[in-house]
Amino acid sequence: RALLRHAAAKGIASSYTQRLLSAFDKAPGPTSASAHSDGLAEPLTAREIEVLRLVAAGMRNQEIADHLFISLSTVKRHIANAYGKLGAGHRTEAIVRANELNLL
Repeated sequence: RALLRHAAAKGIASSYTQRLLSAFDKAPGPTSASAHSDGLAEPLTAREIEVLRLVAAGMRNQEIADHLFISLSTVKRHIANAYGKLGAGHRTEAIVRANELNLL
């Protein structure tokens, strides 16, 4: 939103940026992971959920890294963090648990 406001203030595609800002104002707020993560001591971040969705889609770690334009070690860190938060020991268990919590 801040970037859109800046663009509108500078007159950059003002009609388009105003429509986008208006749409943001009318849209409901973002759903936080914590709203769906009853039973978790610590909610998953949006990025951890995004990575888990790609894992669930059958992508390998390197494919996820390439898809999200992040490093392989960052993908592994997100997956490890998600495992810990979900109490999972492997990919399948993490996906099952995330599905049970309606995170995916």
